[in-house]
Amino acid sequence: MENINEALSLLAVGMIMVFFILFLVIVIGNVVVLFTNRFVQDVQEPVRGGVAVRTTNSKKLAAITAMVDMITQGEGRVSSVQKK
Repeated sequence: MENINEALSLLAVGMIMVFFILFLVIVIGNVVVLFTNRFVQDVQEPVRGGVAVRTTNSKKLAAITAMVDMITQGEGRVSSVQKK
């Protein structure tokens, strides 16, 4: 009977320690998120005409423009490129 009592007490202590460590991980994670959101400034993209302007790789833009030109036989044009 002593072995079962010792096993159950070790089980209880182990489970309490696991929950305590997980609680600490959650609390520390939330503190880091709050600290980051409060003190680190968010980088704002420049706004032109109410629409956010993103810099697009010029080689990718050239490839997209060439493909649209080829498919539409010179009648189509690219007005904007957006990532979904």
